Amino acid sequence: MTWVPDGSGLIPRVDVLGVEVSAIDLEGAVRQIRDWIESDTRDYVCVRDVHGVMQSQRDPELIRIHNRAGLVTPDGMPLVWCGRYAGARWMQRVYGPDLMLAVCRESRVDGVRHFLYGSGVGVGDELASNLGDWFPGIEIVGTHSPPYRDLTDDEVDETVRMINSAQPDVVWVGLSTPKQERWMSRFRPLLDAPVLIGVGAAFDMHAGRVPQAPEWMRKAGLEWSFRLLAEPRRLWRRYLNSIPLFILQIALTPPRLTAEPTAAP
Repeated sequence: MTWVPDGSGLIPRVDVLGVEVSAIDLEGAVRQIRDWIESDTRDYVCVRDVHGVMQSQRDPELIRIHNRAGLVTPDGMPLVWCGRYAGARWMQRVYGPDLMLAVCRESRVDGVRHFLYGSGVGVGDELASNLGDWFPGIEIVGTHSPPYRDLTDDEVDETVRMINSAQPDVVWVGLSTPKQERWMSRFRPLLDAPVLIGVGAAFDMHAGRVPQAPEWMRKAGLEWSFRLLAEPRRLWRRYLNSIPLFILQIALTPPRLTAEPTAAP
């Protein structure tokens, strides 16, 4: 459980097939991240969708990684609907690309330092340039595009030195699921930055490499269809396998609140 930073109570979680998703909205997520930075707390954020929940069904360690996170935000509308069904009527979507922009927008005031880790060669630099245009004064202290293979021990050590020497407050992780969740779990004890946030495709979207679905499709829970049309070869198997199975398993094991809030959010 995570304390609400304004002292109003606890952020409850919704158990969705074993993955505990934070019953939160975008404003609350940004507030929690800001609190961690101000208090120099070490934590990480998983931005979760149906695909990640279904991957976790085959991997108990991945469930543990999610449930150890300070926040597991509902990235997709199906998880929001699960939360509302379980009683968290205030729950709203905390979409990875939106979370990134909201944190970056607010961070200009506080001088928060950002490091961009992930995606393909050149994407981090393009993303940093765009963020600088959108949020003048933002501090991007480094970018790095890692190899697609697993890192060697020497590369792990070099990555830790590189990020820690840049002294970021937030490390944005733009890798695929579950790679980015495993990365954050592994690197959390090694990095000095207060917050690690895995936002996946947000890197490519905000760098202009991948289009975003229209807002109405995102709100209606139809973003998956837009992304499938944009990248059919890469995504068809993911959606064909995960969505029907998710619906079936949710029908058999309905979501539930793991704790009631001590005060209305």
